Amino acid sequence: MSRLFEASVKDNRRLAENHYLLTFHPLKKIRRPEPGNFFMLSTGNGLDPLLKRPFSIHRRTGSDIRILYRVAGRGTDILSRKRPGDVLQIIGPLGNSFPVGRSRKNIILVAGGVGIAPVFALAEGLIASLKKPVLFYGAKTGSGLLCIEELNSIGIETHICTDSGDTGRKGPVTAILREFIQGNPSVSEDCCIYACGPEPMLRSLSALAAEYGLRGYAALEQNMACGIGACLGCIVNTTGGYKRVCREGPVFPMNEILW
Repeated sequence: MSRLFEASVKDNRRLAENHYLLTFHPLKKIRRPEPGNFFMLSTGNGLDPLLKRPFSIHRRTGSDIRILYRVAGRGTDILSRKRPGDVLQIIGPLGNSFPVGRSRKNIILVAGGVGIAPVFALAEGLIASLKKPVLFYGAKTGSGLLCIEELNSIGIETHICTDSGDTGRKGPVTAILREFIQGNPSVSEDCCIYACGPEPMLRSLSALAAEYGLRGYAALEQNMACGIGACLGCIVNTTGGYKRVCREGPVFPMNEILW
């Protein structure tokens, strides 16, 4: 089955400043995307912009796919102007997914900013399979916290924090998680962490997981040119050598990444 397809835009809503939720409907049958997988979207028409942009799957409702994104440059600015009925050129789903089948008894989810996109998809699947993960979600300010109502609606225990302190606890998400682990020693027994967010957050989280001897997986947010492993533009250094985030990732065991 080819991973190149066209899709029709069904909705493209502004959620907060510079943050949007895009819903598209594939115009042919595609492979079932899993939490952690991503799509490469053409944001413009023709060859401008030339390169597709990578976006993690956020939700799948029936045959519709939802993408959560932040306007960060020309490509995403063009994408934010798409309207219902517009047609997108897409490749995907690509990459690997979170290894949920090997998840432990205690599951901790960690997200930073728009990194909630794949973490939400994972949380929704875990809840549906009767698992009870705990989510730690942080951002610089409250305006960077997305999908809070949706998180509440699926019934996941969520700990919110911001650097500014204007919403939730004040401080980095790793500090809040450390307090939680210290206050609940049994959590570290048979535990696994799944995370996505900015690299500094993932680096700190990896160190925290190593300190407490916890297994963890991180979905890396990386700039990509091709999305299929041909251009070697998204290389990350690991204990097993350099690997392509788009091909061998984007999900990696935390203890294998050389930050």
